[in-house]
Amino acid sequence: MAFYLGRKTIRRVPGAVIKAAPLPKPELIEGFGKREEVGAVCEKAGFKTALVVTDRTLFGLGLHEKITASLEAHGVAYSLFSGIDSEPTVDIVEAGRKAAHECGADCVVALGGGSVLDSGKIIAVGARHPRRSIKHYLHKFAFAKRGVLPMINVPSTAGTGAECTVGAVVKNRRGAKCSTVIIGMEVPAVILDSELLIGAPQSVTTWCAIDALSHGLEGLLADVKSTDEDIFKSRECVRLILENLPVLLEDPKNIEARQATLLAAHYGGNAINTQLAGYVHAFAHSIGAMYHIPHGKAIAWCLIPIIEAQENIRYDAMAALAVHCGLADEGEPKEDASDKLILALGRLLERCGLESGCGMIREKDYDKLVGMIDADSINYSPSRTFGDAEIRIMLDRIRRGY
Repeated sequence: MAFYLGRKTIRRVPGAVIKAAPLPKPELIEGFGKREEVGAVCEKAGFKTALVVTDRTLFGLGLHEKITASLEAHGVAYSLFSGIDSEPTVDIVEAGRKAAHECGADCVVALGGGSVLDSGKIIAVGARHPRRSIKHYLHKFAFAKRGVLPMINVPSTAGTGAECTVGAVVKNRRGAKCSTVIIGMEVPAVILDSELLIGAPQSVTTWCAIDALSHGLEGLLADVKSTDEDIFKSRECVRLILENLPVLLEDPKNIEARQATLLAAHYGGNAINTQLAGYVHAFAHSIGAMYHIPHGKAIAWCLIPIIEAQENIRYDAMAALAVHCGLADEGEPKEDASDKLILALGRLLERCGLESGCGMIREKDYDKLVGMIDADSINYSPSRTFGDAEIRIMLDRIRRGY
């Protein structure tokens, strides 16, 4: 009860904090094969030497080569660091920071998914201070007091939106994931290149897209004052996934649909920056960590039960989103419009092959899960605060299926 009252009291604090933080405003470059414009972007910005950061898989596939050829063509020197893996550690990031310092990089070009982009952020903020331990930047907030290397980000997945978010997650030497917010991050350009997504496994396409959709939807439901532009981007995030994910499930090589999901993920990243997430993420993070479930799939199981538990508080937002997505008519009763949106979400999850209910959740774990969910929810501004008994009810619904 004490936690509930405290959490309810400070529910709006995270939203107030993000409004005070400076956010990157990158130029957005979109299109199939557009990563070959990295060199022109660097030349225009006056960058002389780039550290190109990627992971072993993308390096092995040669997907970095258009970037390095572009840098060469525009007279920009570069060094390549391809040591990032799916769960980057402080030692990996330290090696990347050392590579940036040794080549005299004045910018970072990050090609990859969330792990690469997050690693690139810590490398960029740490490179100006080569003698300071990387663990210094793994606190809740990392301040770029003496500047940061500007980043040109090229996401290779359409899910996290990490190319524009100011958050980063890296494992410390004890193996614990440390989440930090980088104050002062610079991102002159983001390049959304659908060529990088062609050939992605269906499971990656599916659950990344559901993760992106959840960012837009939770942003709209958060107890945060939003600008019209941010509201529009979050609505577009949801609409683009609802319309284009089914296309990709039928035709994985559809370039237009791939490009649309990249834009949706980017808009979802904007929602994280400006509106935060909510209980869907608090539940999914906790369930995913305990049972080793991929994040997007954990999101999928949590999405409808958690949204339904909040919809009566946010009928206006849900109804407006349903209208924006073409699921309801203007002036339709808000409850009906909201129901149509939830029905559409359910159909999409069914089309994605999501099993009915997360059978891995065990009742004997509820006490631990409740504590984890309570702790994680502190980072967000949900539309309402769940008590522990309500969290147990939600876990039951997620376990048994909506």
